[in-house]
Amino acid sequence: MSATAAPVASERSDFRTVTVGGAKLGVATAVAVVAFLAASRLVPIAAGLRGGVTALIVLAAGLAVAFLPAQWTAARSTEGIAGAAAMGLVGTVVFSAIDIVLLRPFKAYPWTWDAIGGGSTWWYLPIWWMLGTFLAWMGGIVTAASGEATLARRALPGVAGTIIVAAIGRLAGVPVHFSVITGAAFTLVLAALALVALARKG
Repeated sequence: MSATAAPVASERSDFRTVTVGGAKLGVATAVAVVAFLAASRLVPIAAGLRGGVTALIVLAAGLAVAFLPAQWTAARSTEGIAGAAAMGLVGTVVFSAIDIVLLRPFKAYPWTWDAIGGGSTWWYLPIWWMLGTFLAWMGGIVTAASGEATLARRALPGVAGTIIVAAIGRLAGVPVHFSVITGAAFTLVLAALALVALARKG
């Protein structure tokens, strides 16, 4: 009898795995945000250096949020993918707590989003939670479809696609910061990769 079901049996989507992994993801996100803030203040603007560094930080954070949950749940089927998505959600909630308790009181960055929402944070926090959950969900689908491929091999198509799409956006003169273009490009490319993976399985 074949042992092909073994990877599915090893999936981990229990409460402890999801909460501990989500907490680690939230802390990692906070570290990435602090690194982004430091780069945006300390790295020289000359020759697009600051834009390049902040875009790399955004891409690295996106890769972590998308693929680490699936790695930690060993996503191979619906159970592991759901666990990865749940971990992504927990990570965003943990980061939100760090953001509100630590970054906000120290006025770490301008609160443009608050101004848009009339001074309230509650309009964008649910959007943040949805984005983090969506990235982990898409990363779980891509991971499950890639079988036993290494983390680097799973992430490579997303990185390559993001670089291409972000470069096109930059050359087209999209009027936003390069880091924003990079984040949007990564989200779109990851979703496209997940759709391709689902189509192949169907």
